[in-house]
Amino acid sequence: MAQPGRRQAPIEPWQQPGAQPFLRICNVTKTFGQTYAVDDVSAEVYQGEFFSLLGGSGCGKSTLLRILAGLETPDRGRIVLGGEDITDLPPYERPVNMMFQSYALFPHLNVAQNVAFGLHQERMARGEIADRVAAMLDLVQLKDYGRRKPDQLSGGQRQRVALARALAKQPKLLLLDEPLGALDRKLREQTQFELVGIQERIGITFITVTHDQEEAMTMSSRVAVMDAGRIVQVATPAQLYEFPANRFVAGFIGAVNLFDGRVSQQQGEDLVFHCEALGGDFLMYHGDPLPIGTPVTVAVRPEKVSVHDTRPTDRRNAVHGKVVEIAYLGDVSIYHVATDHGQVVRIQITHEARYSRPHYSWDDELWLSWDPDDGVVLTA
Repeated sequence: MAQPGRRQAPIEPWQQPGAQPFLRICNVTKTFGQTYAVDDVSAEVYQGEFFSLLGGSGCGKSTLLRILAGLETPDRGRIVLGGEDITDLPPYERPVNMMFQSYALFPHLNVAQNVAFGLHQERMARGEIADRVAAMLDLVQLKDYGRRKPDQLSGGQRQRVALARALAKQPKLLLLDEPLGALDRKLREQTQFELVGIQERIGITFITVTHDQEEAMTMSSRVAVMDAGRIVQVATPAQLYEFPANRFVAGFIGAVNLFDGRVSQQQGEDLVFHCEALGGDFLMYHGDPLPIGTPVTVAVRPEKVSVHDTRPTDRRNAVHGKVVEIAYLGDVSIYHVATDHGQVVRIQITHEARYSRPHYSWDDELWLSWDPDDGVVLTA
């Protein structure tokens, strides 16, 4: 039984046998001329998820979001929402609403009127509109701001008005296009938690588009990483970080060291790979056997690299190098260490005490090591 006052671990329906997806994206393709903006994309989203489409500019994430909204028509493929094929439905007939990056508030209307706009379009009764608007403004903590105009609000307040307007029509699915892109860093971090809290309270399925990996990792139940019009991996934030599917995901999600080499030996569930840039053979855990000579990339996160003043005698994976770059970030220091054979390794050391200073200086000679299961062996 959960302890009083403590949140229970979230349910993960995608891991439950027999669970039915709320949204199915089935082999969707969209081209503009000769360019594939979305290339045979399939994905499943479950009821109540906060699902993110993450990728760089031009990867296809915004086009896919517009297809879900009905603002673009796919060349091929289907969109099924709650068991209903909505591929050919116009936007106004879909149980879907969209919150745009620009917020698109009407400057001549006050906050309450902006929130009520879509409800008036649906000819809802005046009393119901008033009740719905009050509930939405209370939800986004703006109940005393109903008479203000958008230009009398801060960026974060305008963002919440846009969210209240999008939620007022009680859509089954809410789409958010770079919802925090216009906010400064501190406000963006605060708003991330507010958005998650609101989504959990109302239970509506959210799909957001972002290029900000930190934003996606903070808010999402799962993340779909996109590249060149395709989804390359769908996973929880922790799975993306610790078990990337390929070199692209490993490099896109967080900081990482990528060591290129070839398999030289298989030892049960471990393999030995030879890396010229590190100057030797290194042992890594990898449950699936690979043929000798297979090209691989080993991904090791900076915080998983240990630092020693002398060569460690209890570590199989150890390299010698010299500090060439230092960045002090307050909570951590980042070091770039050039190994004797030319590979630059990024390491991260946390400052646990208040008066912590960078532990090392430029040109300090160090030994670096990591355990066989601290990295991921990638073949793609």
